[in-house]
Amino acid sequence: MHWPTTKLSLKHFILKQQVFDLYRYAIRASRVIPNPLARRETIAWIRGEIEINRHLTNVHIIEDKIKIIHREIRQILPSAPR
Repeated sequence: MHWPTTKLSLKHFILKQQVFDLYRYAIRASRVIPNPLARRETIAWIRGEIEINRHLTNVHIIEDKIKIIHREIRQILPSAPR
């Protein structure tokens, strides 16, 4: 997610950390994929989903996007850590 250079609220900083945590979660979850190429593609897809939403600044929309991406990771990687 893109964070503008203007003044950000505390909630924005918390959400930024949640996005980083989500990305790390996705990398850990992808370890169950045995094929290295498929693993790289999965990580690239997740990163792409995060990059697409980089411009968002509305706190509620960012929270929803985090929930959606987290749910998608659990769906495509059912053995992902919860």
